[in-house]
Amino acid sequence: MATSPGSDVVFASQKSVPSESLRTKKLPLTEEEVFYMNCRAAYLTVFKSSLENIISKDQLYLALQHAGRNPSQRTVNKYWTPQTAKLNFDDFCVILRKEKPTSKAELLKSFKQLDVNDDGCISHTDLYKFLTKRGEKMTPEEANTVINLPDVNANGKFDYIKFCKLYLTTSGQCLKTALEKLQVDSKLRRQQFGSHMEEGPERDLSPAPKPSPRILRKSDQEAFSNKGDAGASVLSTARKFKASVSCTISMAANGNRNSKLMEPNLKDWPCVQSRGCFFLEDDGETVSHQYRMHIAQSSMVHLTIKPLNLSQVEGKASPWLSVDTALYILKENENQANLQLICFTELRNREVFGWTGELGPGVYWLIPSTTGCRLRRERKPVTEEAQLVCRDETGELFLTQAFRAALSDIFEVIDLDGNGLLSLEEYNFFELRTSGEKCDEDAWLLCRENFDMKKNELTRQGFMDLHLMEANDREGDPRDLWVTLHSMGYSRALELTEACPFVIDLHAERCKPRMKAVRMEASRGQLEKATCQSVLLKGEARAMDGYENILIYTHSWDFRITSVIENKVCQHVMPRSEQQEWTHRCVYSLVP
Repeated sequence: MATSPGSDVVFASQKSVPSESLRTKKLPLTEEEVFYMNCRAAYLTVFKSSLENIISKDQLYLALQHAGRNPSQRTVNKYWTPQTAKLNFDDFCVILRKEKPTSKAELLKSFKQLDVNDDGCISHTDLYKFLTKRGEKMTPEEANTVINLPDVNANGKFDYIKFCKLYLTTSGQCLKTALEKLQVDSKLRRQQFGSHMEEGPERDLSPAPKPSPRILRKSDQEAFSNKGDAGASVLSTARKFKASVSCTISMAANGNRNSKLMEPNLKDWPCVQSRGCFFLEDDGETVSHQYRMHIAQSSMVHLTIKPLNLSQVEGKASPWLSVDTALYILKENENQANLQLICFTELRNREVFGWTGELGPGVYWLIPSTTGCRLRRERKPVTEEAQLVCRDETGELFLTQAFRAALSDIFEVIDLDGNGLLSLEEYNFFELRTSGEKCDEDAWLLCRENFDMKKNELTRQGFMDLHLMEANDREGDPRDLWVTLHSMGYSRALELTEACPFVIDLHAERCKPRMKAVRMEASRGQLEKATCQSVLLKGEARAMDGYENILIYTHSWDFRITSVIENKVCQHVMPRSEQQEWTHRCVYSLVP
């Protein structure tokens, strides 16, 4: 894992008298010192220390913006080539020496070539064509962002004079904000910046830093300017109209984590279990069962959720077993609309996520959740579609072995109480998922007359025969059967790739708990509210630069990182491999 050096670094060669005291009594800053201070301020807006390296093109782009530059994609590509692995602070200083800030005159000259009426404005039609067809071409979305910028667009025209003024103000504000942050944080003023230490003005400045071999290329010796390219100026400027805040979090490997779920002695604790499933919708949203829980008296409770292990083909891993799961426990007060977040399962032991604590008597809601980091739309193309039905030598239809295996697993998923039978309520969750309709009592009675049942509940064989009847009704046409399978998360290869079945275990020490699935809903509403509350409760708050009223809350569990902005979940982050240390670096930006 890439680790960041600490920002509170003191070097033996530093003078004992604080440099800021000398500044107040000695000479003013020279032009060279001002340049390096601006470089440091911009660099430390993106990184915790100037000893950190730039490791991506996006980081270079952002650092240049904070230095008040106007980098086009072409400019960034000049310094970040396919062979570039990283750039250091000295490299960054060299780039800033070459790429001077764009002046107002240069900007106006770039736009004036499109001003056919010489009135300081450009029609939206001409601007859109220019931005999307010439120079550094914009996407339609990016061009529309420019056309919709407030204060510089009106009556179908783009006021480039106002735009240039706004651009220069924004560039200056970026640098001003960076300098203010540098001056406020005394720790940053005590560290070494690249090959330059911040000392008094009596110290001889070291010579200009030598760039690393990574950027000493022939192309770097050539003069280059994109200041005459209005498209590049507008594109990079439009992208700059934002406030931002960066966040870096280092996470330990799975084996080094401390907050493991500990199971109490559950030998005499009454227990109830229920199954459920996360289903991935076409728009990427997740749908799952939700539950009501009854606790008769105050009791210690142990609650866990984990992926349900279904029958597996030997040697073939089940993708859903690595999906993260969680439960939010909310207490019902006056009504179902007034739910109060009590706790959530933030501890884990391998694939099991759980919570142990005391709950008072009452009615609670259990809302399952998954981040979606590991439950995603299947992108792998299916080379061969599985066969669902065949005909024997007499012409009779029968279900293939692969289809029967898939139906058997589906039966396990929808058998919520795990008793090996499907009640009408359990079957209706399946019907709502696959057809959007419910089976009423009369239709259930018809099933009882035609398919195998026990105690008014459908058996596994009855479930198979029900689908065989559907195949016969369609004379072997499998299209309706595929609708069912796709709704349950299966691919054309009969693999469960877009669903994650799970099982919830509930133990209570002093009473017999009750738990029942009552609905199936998308991951919004109460779930998003509960997720936000959990992050606001335990997360760290950061303010957007220049927008102190906009706070970003970030909370890191042992296994994931979640961020919330304005009471909306903006992202979940998990590592590809939990066996290695990992670092999450993110820059949150506000685009008007």
